[in-house]
Amino acid sequence: MQNKEAMNRITLALKRPFVRLGRIRHRRGYGVHSPFAFNLITRVIYERAPYYKYEDLLAAEKHNKASRAWRHEPLRVKRLLFRLVNYARPATVIDAGTLSASALYLRAGRENAVYTGASSLSELFLEAGVPVDFLYLHDYRHPEFVEEVFNLCADRSSPHSVFVVEGIGYTSKMKNLWKHMQKDKRTGITFDLYDLGIIFFDKSKNKQSYIVNF
Repeated sequence: MQNKEAMNRITLALKRPFVRLGRIRHRRGYGVHSPFAFNLITRVIYERAPYYKYEDLLAAEKHNKASRAWRHEPLRVKRLLFRLVNYARPATVIDAGTLSASALYLRAGRENAVYTGASSLSELFLEAGVPVDFLYLHDYRHPEFVEEVFNLCADRSSPHSVFVVEGIGYTSKMKNLWKHMQKDKRTGITFDLYDLGIIFFDKSKNKQSYIVNF
């Protein structure tokens, strides 16, 4: 399993320069006219301010014994998750997928949010009547799991909900699943970062899909 994971990382790393080159015209909000989308791209996705918690989170990863068995996403992904939670200010955070170091960043982004971690459907407990404000869905190797969790949580979304889906550009199954999520009647504006897909559910804004060279 570890060898396969290592090969996946190597393959993605080799593809990344070509992905970036193909998305070069979608950098830093170029050509985006929506104030909402431009603000998210320039002030959240591309934000480079050194949040004071970044160093604390790196130290927490290093000294947390449990994290040694976790999957570790790229640092830029974990920091973006922190910024997105900080931006969305959710009351509930659902972390669905393989245990990973991103859990530390999700919790730190909104410390008083109710956090639920679930590596399988049997661990996903949603309190009746409580909306899913923020979902990080990260198990692209099992698209069936991704689809089931998405549908379950989308039914519990509100206009303030934000979902983040990992690996939307990694496999053909995930690419197709992402297209279905974009077209879903429950979703609103979406952002395709290749490594991640970001979904908003505010239907007061015109539904549109943006590509971002992240």
